Amino acid sequence: MLLTITATASPAMPVARDLGFLLHKHPDRAQSSEVFGGTAHVLWPEAGDERATAVLLLDVDTAALQRSRGRRETPEGFALADHVNDRPYAASSLLAVALGKVFRTALAGRCDARPELPAQPLPLEVHVPSLVSRGGAALVRQLFEPLGWDVDAAAQPLDPQVPEWGESLVVDVHLRGTLRLADALSQLYVLLPVLDDAKHYWVSTDEVDKLVRAGGDWLPAHPDRELVMTRYLRHQRSLVRDAVARLDDVEGLPLDDPSSTIKEALHTDPCTTSLIVEGGVEGVGANEEKATPLAVLRREAVLAVLREAGATSVVDLGCGEGALVRELLRDPRFTRVVGADVSARELEKAARRIGAGSTTGNLPDSVAARLELLQTSATYRDDRLAGVDAVTLVEVVEHLDPPRLPALERSVFAHARPRTVVVTTPNAEHNVRYPALAAGAFRHPDHRFEWTRAEFAAWASDVAERRGYVVVIKPVGQDDDEVGPPTQMAVFTRRDAKEEAA
Repeated sequence: MLLTITATASPAMPVARDLGFLLHKHPDRAQSSEVFGGTAHVLWPEAGDERATAVLLLDVDTAALQRSRGRRETPEGFALADHVNDRPYAASSLLAVALGKVFRTALAGRCDARPELPAQPLPLEVHVPSLVSRGGAALVRQLFEPLGWDVDAAAQPLDPQVPEWGESLVVDVHLRGTLRLADALSQLYVLLPVLDDAKHYWVSTDEVDKLVRAGGDWLPAHPDRELVMTRYLRHQRSLVRDAVARLDDVEGLPLDDPSSTIKEALHTDPCTTSLIVEGGVEGVGANEEKATPLAVLRREAVLAVLREAGATSVVDLGCGEGALVRELLRDPRFTRVVGADVSARELEKAARRIGAGSTTGNLPDSVAARLELLQTSATYRDDRLAGVDAVTLVEVVEHLDPPRLPALERSVFAHARPRTVVVTTPNAEHNVRYPALAAGAFRHPDHRFEWTRAEFAAWASDVAERRGYVVVIKPVGQDDDEVGPPTQMAVFTRRDAKEEAA
């Protein structure tokens, strides 16, 4: 199996051979590593100032693969399948595993020698001359083009000498685009086995962690994410549902029909999708666009408010698994980012997701220095949170018993007293647009209440008046003419800060 990665000189990386720093592989020597199923070699056919190419060559040991499989039935389903197959020659999950091991540091976005490089988009070319695609060249384009690649994919004939036999499943793929190297590697790591629609090893819950870790930056917004998740997880519905929840921060709404497809789940789960439809709400009309996850829209809306407010220190109260914290760390303008949650388990998940966990620890020092993870409650005074520019409460308040809301008000608006507070919460009126949600039910079993637009505006207005803030209510997601947006957001600005800005 063969995969090549080529970088050309650019303002972000004036010397192309610096690709070696990013890959942690010296361009002047070949390197070999033992991986599952064989040996992976990294070679450099060219490494000049203007252009550099690294080659990952996987030499598969078919006998070792057979021994690892034991007596289990092979996917090919015939007696000699362990010895007569395309696994040594066509890119599949074997190559993805080798890529993940050989380029592990680059995949994590680390480069200690040149810490500024991983964040820079680079002109890249990727060539996989033999890639199994159960969906042909069209599926290759369908999966890679939304990620910013120019795709040249051509199916190979089953036998060049017998053209009437038609095309094989093997595709010659060229990708060209300007991306961060870590993004390019993570996309290859996930999509190679997705295109093959097979894996050479048993798929368990560990695969969900791998998918979230590798695809968390780009998969939630991919238009074919349900296909990617389903194939990557070998069509195991329970694992796919777990991945949906992890990637989209789904708040736990159960599916009414367990036999429904993942695509149906994505389009009926109020915590997963936004309703972007021409001429109406989702499920009405024929011109439905691909939906952007509501969790993504929420994060984008909150980030836009924080940037507009000029915040540099931010506390995300009730940070959960750290989706917003991770986005904040990507923007260097946020010099202090605090993820705070009452659950130690959620903070451990956040550390792993962000890359700051004890077993991962792959954050650059400059990024790690900006991050704090604190166990605390939104309803208790905590001196560690005082004096920050902004506090965010993203889908948090509805998890509190109503009698605890005054305590939250005191801890956030009276004690921490940031210049800006951002609160998002479901709009109860919009629940009628979700067919999977029973009448009168909440979107999550742990929700203690869900406010209408009038109720949320009244609470926000009262808090602002009592605590010396001004507040603006904004919609998040498609603002339905009848029932409003799926999420409502209140942006509080401290009066003295607003007067100083004026």
